[in-house]
Amino acid sequence: MHETLLALSLLAITGITGIVARVLRLHIPMPLLQIAAGAAAGLAGMNVGLDNNLFLLLFIAPLLFVDAYRIPMREFGELRHIIAAMAIGLVLLVTLGGGYFVHWLIPAVSLAAAFALAGALSPTDAISVSGILRGGRVPPRLLYLLGGEALLNDASGLVCFKFAVAAATTGLFSLKAASANFVWVAVGGVLTGIAIGLISSKLEIFLLRRGYDDPPSHALLALMLPFAVYLAAEALETSGILAVVAGGMTIRLSGVMNETQIETRMRATAIWDMVSFSLNGLVFLLLGLQLPHLVHKAQLIMQSSGDLSLWTVLLAILGLQAVMTLIRLVWVTGSAFIRQITARIRHHACVVPSWGEKLVLALAGTRGTITLAAILTLPSEADFPQRDLLITIAAGVIISSLLLASLFLPLALRLLPPPSQVSTPQQELDDTRLALVNTALTILKNETTRSKTDPATSTDAPEIAHAVPLLLQEFQELQQTLDSKQPDPGSTRELSVKNRRAEVAIRLRIIRAQRKTLREFLHDRKINDETERVLSRQIDVHEQELINEAAALPHA
Repeated sequence: MHETLLALSLLAITGITGIVARVLRLHIPMPLLQIAAGAAAGLAGMNVGLDNNLFLLLFIAPLLFVDAYRIPMREFGELRHIIAAMAIGLVLLVTLGGGYFVHWLIPAVSLAAAFALAGALSPTDAISVSGILRGGRVPPRLLYLLGGEALLNDASGLVCFKFAVAAATTGLFSLKAASANFVWVAVGGVLTGIAIGLISSKLEIFLLRRGYDDPPSHALLALMLPFAVYLAAEALETSGILAVVAGGMTIRLSGVMNETQIETRMRATAIWDMVSFSLNGLVFLLLGLQLPHLVHKAQLIMQSSGDLSLWTVLLAILGLQAVMTLIRLVWVTGSAFIRQITARIRHHACVVPSWGEKLVLALAGTRGTITLAAILTLPSEADFPQRDLLITIAAGVIISSLLLASLFLPLALRLLPPPSQVSTPQQELDDTRLALVNTALTILKNETTRSKTDPATSTDAPEIAHAVPLLLQEFQELQQTLDSKQPDPGSTRELSVKNRRAEVAIRLRIIRAQRKTLREFLHDRKINDETERVLSRQIDVHEQELINEAAALPHA
């Protein structure tokens, strides 16, 4: 009963923080607000024991799955080389640089233990930084780059952490074994996710084409999929993190959702939105709940060790944060320079980030859930003497990275150059909406031609002849609105009840043609997944409304 009340209380706090932030219009990133709420709850006596393997399974697996499913595949493909370099090369550099810094500052921490700390801190957290950057004037390219980096660097960071812990506890380390294990963990995880994603999508399509499409059971099975992928990968001793990322992308590319009913798609979207919001909030609440305990541990450490003081721990936290931010800035600058030189040699075009964009990328390297989950899996104090100290430093770096991003990212955004004439997400949305209106006009003009040349082809010819000109006028007005970017004047025109059924039938035909156009645009990479998702949701809602209206109309 106690655990049930605790879980309900945490969910209630998650909802309340969202309401408070919006009602009071607080200019505080949601992650920081939720961490503060969790810390307040911890000080008030709320205590949650955190099982790290369960934490990764219940929270991180579904969050990464839905992020991978929703990532714009076009932009991810364009940035794949940069993302891969940051997810592997930058992680290794942060692990080495951060580890040497901690060992130099606090010699009592062995070099292997320092590498373990830096390895746990090397993965970035896109969830927190997206909350900070949301609403700011951020180039979409930077957001896609940060999101892709955070999806892929978890596995490399956790592998570095794992081998550093093994070296610290056993005193043994083999670069050859570590490299081979990294390849197995990474490649095995990706292949596991792809295999399960393909099998589940093929099975789902097979059932859908034979009449099975029950929205509640479909949504439930979709919710279970990331857990199945994660558990299967972990059972094979590969990366569950990379497996759920690969599984989410595979499900997206399979197009299985396009085969389902409109109600299924709408319900699944609503459920995943709620799950994503709830789990994100719970993750940061749990982090906040750990803070009072970690502060108490830090006090005990300083009392029991004469070599450590509060200032030493604070210096380690702030210094490590500064070192990792500087490494990110050096990496971003150096890699951009190398890409520019390579592009000149090959006579290819190359996007060169401005100094403002480089600074944003450096400051956006926030730490969060993966770091917390990893560092808490350290062996007991008896087997790992620096455990409590490293956990304290890691928690401090998580908080300091969030504070650094919250305070300085808004300032760095002001250094960004003005938006260029390159297509923006809103412009892409508007252009696609215009293309869909043109699709509707084509359907209506063809219907007009058909009704004139062969009026006897339909028993509803008089009603269609009356409905088509009015719909044609409506879509022509909408076309002018989108072309001129003026506010939509709207339309109060209504067809008579007698002709309403013909109008609904034509509108449904238009919607199906528009959906086909939208999927062709996505396949040809004229639009990204985000644009397609927004417009598909609008089309689904409109089509469901028309289907409901058609069902309610009296039969002739």
